[in-house]
Amino acid sequence: MRVSARSAVNRPTLGGVAQFGPSARAVVVVDRDVTDAELPTMAGRDAVGIRVNFGTPQSWGPTTAERLETMARKVAPLGWHVQIYATGDTIVELELVLSRLPTPLVIDHLARLPPDQGVNHPASAAVRRLLDGGRTWMKLSGAYLNTASGPPAYADATAVAKSFAAAAPERVVWGSDWPHRGEKHLPDDARLLDLLAERCPSDAGGSAGLRARSPAEPGADPRTLRRAGHRSRAQG
Repeated sequence: MRVSARSAVNRPTLGGVAQFGPSARAVVVVDRDVTDAELPTMAGRDAVGIRVNFGTPQSWGPTTAERLETMARKVAPLGWHVQIYATGDTIVELELVLSRLPTPLVIDHLARLPPDQGVNHPASAAVRRLLDGGRTWMKLSGAYLNTASGPPAYADATAVAKSFAAAAPERVVWGSDWPHRGEKHLPDDARLLDLLAERCPSDAGGSAGLRARSPAEPGADPRTLRRAGHRSRAQG
């Protein structure tokens, strides 16, 4: 689990992965001053990607497109992916930058589309174009962050998730977003998992049709992915 306020403090994340065992992977946060020695060390402790947060304050201040590109270039030689947390408006602004990153890309929390616009928001089309490029994954998480209709169905967020899952069913990952930090009314994690059946139609690809592969290991067996919130291979 990674708490955004910790910014580039990765010891708890790497320690947690070590406790989970060989099937777990970490997504870390690093600043631009991270050394060439530190990154391989974290890779040796099962880090497979970095998270770049445009949505909440970080220790270094605002996150910029330049920082995103700089960090992507640093981790590309390791075969890592870049995971971004950003609003739909920010994704629209960054589309060109995102499309040229030298790494696979994971987009957090259904791209944080405004519930009153959903698939009609310009970011929906931008994300679809990125998915069509073949190197972008969507994280089907945070239904309660992107809803006006609310539980248990989260109908508005589910419509967005269905759209993305239909566009690239082989490039979606899931997380519960546990422990739901900052939420006054905690969602039902079991219900969040059940929503997968509605978002991803059943087929031969696996449970609920979720044919997820790790962004760091595009050929990975989907059964090796942990479906446990931020402990999935694409952490939030």
